[in-house]
Amino acid sequence: MADPTPVDGPIPVRVRSCPGGAVLELDAFATLVVQDVLQLLLSTETPAWRERLDELAEQTPEQARADEARGILAYEQLVADMSDAVSSRVPVYGPQVRRLAASLLKAAGAHVPAQRGEAA
Repeated sequence: MADPTPVDGPIPVRVRSCPGGAVLELDAFATLVVQDVLQLLLSTETPAWRERLDELAEQTPEQARADEARGILAYEQLVADMSDAVSSRVPVYGPQVRRLAASLLKAAGAHVPAQRGEAA
C-alpha cells in the first residue's frame, strides 16, 4: 500500500485518490505562502506592499473601473508581484521522491482506463 504522506518534510505532501486521478494535499505549503504574504504586508523595511494593498482597499468600484479602462490593473499586478515574492516550490528529497511517485501512481491507477489500441 502506498504511503498517504509520502513526503514528510520539509513540507509534507499527502496524496489521495479522486475521480480521474489524485489530489495533492499541501496544507503546510499553503500555510507557508500565507506566512510569506503576511510578512510582506507587515514588513517595516518594505512598506510598499502594505501601501499598495491599502490603495486597493480604499478604491471605489468606480475608480477601479476607470483604472481598468485606462489599462491599470492594480489588483492583478499586486497578485503577480506577490506571487513572485512568496514561496513557490515544494522540495522533495531522496526516498520521498519514490514514495511520492508510488502514491501518485496508485491514486491515479484506479482511475486511468487502459489504453485501447497502440499509439500511432
